[in-house]
Amino acid sequence: MSVDVVTFGCRLNAFESELIAKHAEAAGADDTIVVNSCAVTNEAVAQARQSIRKLKRERPAARIVVTGCAAQTQAGMFASMPEVDRVIGNDDKLRPDAWRATTQALAVPRFGIDASEKVAVSDIMAVTEMAPHLVDGFQHGLPRVFVQVQNGCDHRCTFCIIPFGRGNSRSVPMGAVVDQVRALAERGHAEIVLTGVDLTSYGADLPGAPKLGRLVKQILRHVPELKRLRISSIDSIEADVELLDVLADDARLMPHLHLSLQAGDDLILKRMKRRHSRADAIAFCNLVRRLRPDIVLGADLIAGFPTETDEMFMRSLDLVEECGLTFLHVFPYSPRPDTPAARMPQVDGATIRERARRLRAAGEAALRRRLDHEIGCQREVLIESEVQGRTEHYLPVAVAGALPGTVQRLRISEHDGAKLFVQPELSSPGSTGRSSTPRPLGRQ
Repeated sequence: MSVDVVTFGCRLNAFESELIAKHAEAAGADDTIVVNSCAVTNEAVAQARQSIRKLKRERPAARIVVTGCAAQTQAGMFASMPEVDRVIGNDDKLRPDAWRATTQALAVPRFGIDASEKVAVSDIMAVTEMAPHLVDGFQHGLPRVFVQVQNGCDHRCTFCIIPFGRGNSRSVPMGAVVDQVRALAERGHAEIVLTGVDLTSYGADLPGAPKLGRLVKQILRHVPELKRLRISSIDSIEADVELLDVLADDARLMPHLHLSLQAGDDLILKRMKRRHSRADAIAFCNLVRRLRPDIVLGADLIAGFPTETDEMFMRSLDLVEECGLTFLHVFPYSPRPDTPAARMPQVDGATIRERARRLRAAGEAALRRRLDHEIGCQREVLIESEVQGRTEHYLPVAVAGALPGTVQRLRISEHDGAKLFVQPELSSPGSTGRSSTPRPLGRQ
């Protein structure tokens, strides 16, 4: 393989890395490593830089191209690295012509080149449309595949640099999304995950302004052969009525939501420029649990946001139980360049790390409680590999000898605190309906 892609960050980046490899190979890139970077935290940027240096030591003859959100927002920093041969922007990385231009540029001797000449980053804010990206073949053989339906973000949370890496919100037309999902389902992929930067803003830029719930309904209506549909992280305050309706009524939409909550204190939420309150978050979680009693909820939470006191932090910690969260993505706050939060009074690093540790510990305890609850239940498990599957609720399951890509009904027998184990003799391959009704599970 002439192109290797090293991916940092979110699921959307992982999806796009497949497209990058396809376009770079088609353009004739030879002995090229592409680093698809993330800008969400200082640590993510540092990891990309460390990886670049290591890759160059291991493969000194390879050309290194850096792209992704960090490349978009900090192009000059990456271009100044002697290991880097080219920096291309987040819009450019998905365009075949940009990779043809990159291949041509890499063919020119690079000795003594000025850093600015390495940069091919366009104005991401000038991008107003989003074309569907063809999925022909590159996700072949994977039981779970991603379909990008949205990119960018119109909101300006004070801690977040991602809108400046991704641009404003733009959506793939519904018909094109349905066609992609149908093609993937016909190819045998059992589960489709809809992904985007701000998924619940889907459709605002399209004619008629359809919302995410309408898209989900259209997919499930027009692709009856699709076994499972899952949606990635959402902003609960933007969840529309149709999305809640289909969550309640269609078993093929998986009972698992990951929420962008970020904090549990109202003043911190205000300083973050979030659009929901603590009460809104709790009310939404209670609502979806009434609509889908077996639902599992996860959330993003930031530890140590500027001005956060011990009392404010405790309200975030208490939110884990108040919302009945199972999966936590905990981010220790780090100031991003040119964001408003970077100019606010900062919490010291040791306090941030301790608060992040306590949040993660709460998340581990919540996950263990959910795993306890699963024992004795029958679950529809998507077999991802010969050794692991996932339940409808996205809980990992250890399996042995199962056929990847199938959905099997399995009875949960035990867990080790991180994953579930099953009684294989009770499995029945090919089942796709809703699992047996579990005992009610409210706040955990």
